[in-house]
Amino acid sequence: MILIIDCGSSKTKYIEQIVDDFIDISPCKLMDFNESNLKNVIGVIISGAPLLITEINMETYLERMAWIKSTELPVLGICFGHQIIGLLHGAFGSKMKEDRDWQIVEAFETSPLFNRLPNEVEMMEDHCETISIPADFKLIASSDACVNEVMQHKQKPLYGVQFHPEVSGNHGKILIENFVTICIEANTN
Repeated sequence: MILIIDCGSSKTKYIEQIVDDFIDISPCKLMDFNESNLKNVIGVIISGAPLLITEINMETYLERMAWIKSTELPVLGICFGHQIIGLLHGAFGSKMKEDRDWQIVEAFETSPLFNRLPNEVEMMEDHCETISIPADFKLIASSDACVNEVMQHKQKPLYGVQFHPEVSGNHGKILIENFVTICIEANTN
């Protein structure tokens, strides 16, 4: 089962639909989450949110998600989820030009998230903030609009994408399928 933590994005239902085609899901609202929700799951996806990390006090969110720093479970953060993972590992958030359109995202490092995908994919954006790359992460992909489009922890199965694969057509669906595969493989090893 994959836990999907809904941080309030209207797009979360699309994450649930894609994942549910491959494996059972366990949806959970961010403010209802506690670590007991991690029992019997093989991976976690954290959705986007209608929040700006540079304009709110992030302390409550970071405390609630602090388990990410010590987990061995595969975790995929999408938009706000990506930013949470980064902030927990020492990244800095900053404003950027608003981007609510398609961008060509170019992968220049290999990552299991990009299996079966070309090096350049068009993905839908919906953000006006970005994060720096934390020290224990490597940058996987960028776009002309945003440097940190995709990051991956150097040792752990932690991944973040700034764009929204759940509304990015077939390429986005493949990226989410790849994360499901990462979760299944991690559970069988």
